[in-house]
Amino acid sequence: MSFTYKPKKRKRAKTHGFLSRMKTVGGKLVILRRRRKGRAQLAVQPSRKIAKF
Repeated sequence: MSFTYKPKKRKRAKTHGFLSRMKTVGGKLVILRRRRKGRAQLAVQPSRKIAKF
């Protein structure tokens, strides 16, 4: 058997990142709710190395 979760920074940023959130109505609501709550981090912040996707 193998492990289910095999983390990849690029895929995580593409799926849960700020730009992908802002593309959909539901994602915008997520960002809005997190802003209202006062979250320090609104979405997944990719490191500089993988930011050029």
